[in-house]
Amino acid sequence: MTSEKGAPYDEPATALAIRRYEERLAKDPASLAFAPLADLYRKVGRISDAVAVCREGLKRVPRYTTARLVLAKTLMAAGEPGAAQAELRAIIEQSPRDAPAHRALAEVARQRGDVDAAIHHLEAAVESDPADRDSRAMLRLFQTTRVGPLEPGIGRVLRDDVFVTLTFGVVCLDHGLVEEAAEIFTRLLRRDPLDQRARDGLEHALRARSSRKRG
Repeated sequence: MTSEKGAPYDEPATALAIRRYEERLAKDPASLAFAPLADLYRKVGRISDAVAVCREGLKRVPRYTTARLVLAKTLMAAGEPGAAQAELRAIIEQSPRDAPAHRALAEVARQRGDVDAAIHHLEAAVESDPADRDSRAMLRLFQTTRVGPLEPGIGRVLRDDVFVTLTFGVVCLDHGLVEEAAEIFTRLLRRDPLDQRARDGLEHALRARSSRKRG
């Protein structure tokens, strides 16, 4: 069996979990099992199934924020950030301190190039969940674009806007300077949130940063 994206998902534990949730939901259509089932569908790439299951379940329990978060993440995976943002805002209206929703909203804002909105939601996430180290690290990264003391080496160079260019950002990436590259692309997005090349560069830098941390 394959996902909609072509990735196999024959991992026995996952397949078994999906089957059990499907059986539970078939026996009791009012069960809240639709949320974990949809999340598993999302993780194995069955995006349309995940959306359908979430939307059907939320008709019965519209205030079930966990399911709405799963739906938002699925919509993001489907390349529908606007629809995802609407679901996340619905969560925040109901639960203003919902840290996962703020984290997801920060991700949507970052993908759209809106650095200030991303910072706002990361700050809210950290305030609601002080143990959220990932949000705190991302927040520090974005906040390096604000005025601060001069630093040695390339940090001092980046205080000169002459070097805040797409070309220099790519050079930093090529040399493994992912933090510096992320700063450059973030500052470019502050100037123009619609700059697709800066958005792509920031995504590349953040992926490289994440891979380096895992390594």
